[in-house]
Amino acid sequence: MADQATQENVVDLLLAQHEEIRHLASTVEKNHGKVRKDAFDRLRRLLAVHETAEEEVVHPFARRATGDGSRVVDARLEEENKAKGVLSDLEKMDPESADFEGTFARFHRDLEAHASHEEEEEFPRIAREATPEQMRGMAKAVRAAEAIAPTHPHQGTESPTKNLALGPMAAVADRVRDAIGKARG
Repeated sequence: MADQATQENVVDLLLAQHEEIRHLASTVEKNHGKVRKDAFDRLRRLLAVHETAEEEVVHPFARRATGDGSRVVDARLEEENKAKGVLSDLEKMDPESADFEGTFARFHRDLEAHASHEEEEEFPRIAREATPEQMRGMAKAVRAAEAIAPTHPHQGTESPTKNLALGPMAAVADRVRDAIGKARG
């Protein structure tokens, strides 16, 4: 019997991650203190690895496989670039500050719009154009990309080439940063 990871398709994987992202964003917005901080840290990490994997695996397939794929993907990449900038700004803010709350509320709305655009414009095209083998292969590639992706936003790395050139160094630096932060408590 094949395990779930071998049968997982990329669209189902990304949709499940979008649900987790929505849950974490709502948790950040509705809570304070340690709950907010922990949810934001998990959200930031998930967004960083999720977007990197989409940029390396999903968007290139969508760009090639669909007629107006470049238009759709370019719009998503522009949204991702802006989101990385805001997410980076949020990282530097006190999660209990009014600035954080206002900025996060706008970020959350933009994040929701971005996820909806992918779910309505990009994912259905991928599901139509990809073979079941390609869908499973992309899911495996997304998991692999996420395992070595940076864990903090890096604005300006929204292409596979830039991710591959800068990503490994950024990932090591991010993971050291995470370990130091965790050790400090």
